[in-house]
Amino acid sequence: QLQLVESGGGLVQAGGSLRLSCAASGSIFRIALMGWYRQAPGKQRELVATLNRAGSTNYANAVQGRFTISRDNAKNTVYLQMNSLKPEDTAVYYCNANMVTLNYWGQGTQVTVSS
Repeated sequence: QLQLVESGGGLVQAGGSLRLSCAASGSIFRIALMGWYRQAPGKQRELVATLNRAGSTNYANAVQGRFTISRDNAKNTVYLQMNSLKPEDTAVYYCNANMVTLNYWGQGTQVTVSS
């Protein structure tokens, strides 16, 4: 079973930056799709960004041009660089590993952006 541990969340002022990390307990090299999702209070969990095994990325319109997803296979870690943060980016951010037949989630890390 794959375990995912997120880190890097915190409190930041609007316009600031944070980098989230997702450390996997095993190899991520062959995982079909790694992704970041977020859930704000009272809202459903939504996709933020995904990165497939071939290196193709997909971003939610709300974060396009501000967030960047990347992976370091040697470290079994996926990152989410978040720039120009806005108060509406406040949420719990979750890491996801989609292995087609299996789907894993981390415990989440809180990101709070103050205005």
